[in-house]
Amino acid sequence: MKYCLSPWNFSRRPTREVRVGDPAAGGVIIGGTHPVVRQSMLTCDTMDTAACVQQTLDLVAVGCQIVRITAPTVKDAANLENVVRELRARGCLVPIVADIHFKPEAAMEAVKWVEKVRVNPGNYADKKKFAVKEYDDAGYAAELARVEEAFTPLVIEARRLGRALRIGTNHGSLSDRIMNRYGDSPLGMVESALEFARICRKNDFHNFVFSMKSSNPKVMIECYRLLAARLEQEGADWNYPLHLGVTEAGEGEDGRIKSAIGIGSLLADGIGDTIRVSLTEDSPREIAVCNDLLAEIPKLSNSGTAITDRPLPWDPFNYKRRESAEIDLGAVRVGGEQTVRVVVPRAVYDSVAPRIPAKADVRPEGIYEDLTVLELDPREPLTIEQVNCELQLVTVRDGVPLPPITAFRLLATELQRLGRRNPILLKDTLETSTAPVRPEVALLRAAVNLGALLADGVGDAILVRGEPGAGASLRLAFNVLQAAGCRSFKTDYVACPSCGRTLFNLQTVTARIKARTDHLKGVKIAIMGCIVNGPGEMADADFGYVGGAPNKINLYVGKKPVKFNIPEDEAVDRLVDLIREHGKWVDADPVGSAVVA
Repeated sequence: MKYCLSPWNFSRRPTREVRVGDPAAGGVIIGGTHPVVRQSMLTCDTMDTAACVQQTLDLVAVGCQIVRITAPTVKDAANLENVVRELRARGCLVPIVADIHFKPEAAMEAVKWVEKVRVNPGNYADKKKFAVKEYDDAGYAAELARVEEAFTPLVIEARRLGRALRIGTNHGSLSDRIMNRYGDSPLGMVESALEFARICRKNDFHNFVFSMKSSNPKVMIECYRLLAARLEQEGADWNYPLHLGVTEAGEGEDGRIKSAIGIGSLLADGIGDTIRVSLTEDSPREIAVCNDLLAEIPKLSNSGTAITDRPLPWDPFNYKRRESAEIDLGAVRVGGEQTVRVVVPRAVYDSVAPRIPAKADVRPEGIYEDLTVLELDPREPLTIEQVNCELQLVTVRDGVPLPPITAFRLLATELQRLGRRNPILLKDTLETSTAPVRPEVALLRAAVNLGALLADGVGDAILVRGEPGAGASLRLAFNVLQAAGCRSFKTDYVACPSCGRTLFNLQTVTARIKARTDHLKGVKIAIMGCIVNGPGEMADADFGYVGGAPNKINLYVGKKPVKFNIPEDEAVDRLVDLIREHGKWVDADPVGSAVVA
């Protein structure tokens, strides 16, 4: 199966056009030859018309092209009429999307007033109770018939009114039916979405897009690749646009890095027609990241040097780290089963080394200029004479006129052809004389270039040079490894971006939880505003903090709720107690755990 036209030469995946509203009256076209569309979501109560209007205007002012509003109940969905009427009265024509999860009747109300409706197949007319049940073919078909009966009225009404739909599958909310047949897997996510797509097509409705979101960038990338490949297999007229996003990415550098790895790697391969960067921050900040990311993609994807197309030497649909020989890197070893190492330039080492505490987890593990690194140009076939020993670190030579993703894919492919298992040192840039860029842009470049390759399974060490700050570049390297799931040097957080369903202030609570727990290396904590994606997205988290009711918190261990209706002002303390009970707590070492700023 092919997931893109070429992993070597940029070519955007061809899709049909999906119209969200009337383009002649402020609507947007997703797909076709149109630029990638930027969107975001409101964080206020849907019943607060004034707040919804103001947040929408704030988003439009910074370039948001589609605005999503949650509609958890029929009452909320009905109030979308007032929100849209007030926006249009103010001259704001931006398309509005209603976000629907559990209630088909809310979707039937919302479709009257908004240009697009998002449905989640795992929640819409299906069940998610983590029940284990064997379905024979007849039983499975009966469940599908029930889903079709519930979903068809919305499809027919959307077609009649000229609305768009998003079939939005989430890794955290697959139905029990899908989980029992396919598991909690990319295949399950794709099959769940295709079931709903077939219902649309059966009713001659084609004005829809897909999304495949996960809080894990590797899983997200695999899902979209598999979906794109499956759509191509289904036939030329299954060329529906794709909405990209890493859900519950969090905030700050971590949220931006996770989003850049997932969204950026797919965009660089020509996949994606609209994007949303999900941050636990004020929504307009998401658009700034979208703008920077979209501006960088042409520079990070290969449009300038034609590469002879060839198969990838790894499975793009199932992550597996490339096999490599283990060698000495001086103070540490690299390759083989070793963790991915962090190498720094001499100038960075000289700047940060005097300030690094003895027990610090964040420290340079090699100085680039001191290493014996074989630098290669993979544009031409490599020879055994060039790579005469696999017990040597290799990298792409500076100045090779290719984007890093393409260059290092070529290097890995050439090594595979030669049967060499040399460990590979990845670089975020192959240019050594470029003008400095804004730190936020340097972060996105490093995350896309290094993260995309790490998600392919390529890379045994990384070198960040695009960030000019010494301490910032060292921290960025470790943060990329953490976000890509290659290394854990600090607490990992899954934090949703807030919406009208959220039952507490996510930004405030996330900051409070981080202040108490950010020294817990190797512990993963999920902070979820409501139950919609909570248990599923927390499946690989150690602990969860979830809004259960207004001012009440439920605590989870994995995806199992263990404490209920805890008053919000006690909940962080109770979370710490829960972590202690399960033997995951250590006291913070204010010196040994320091990270270079």
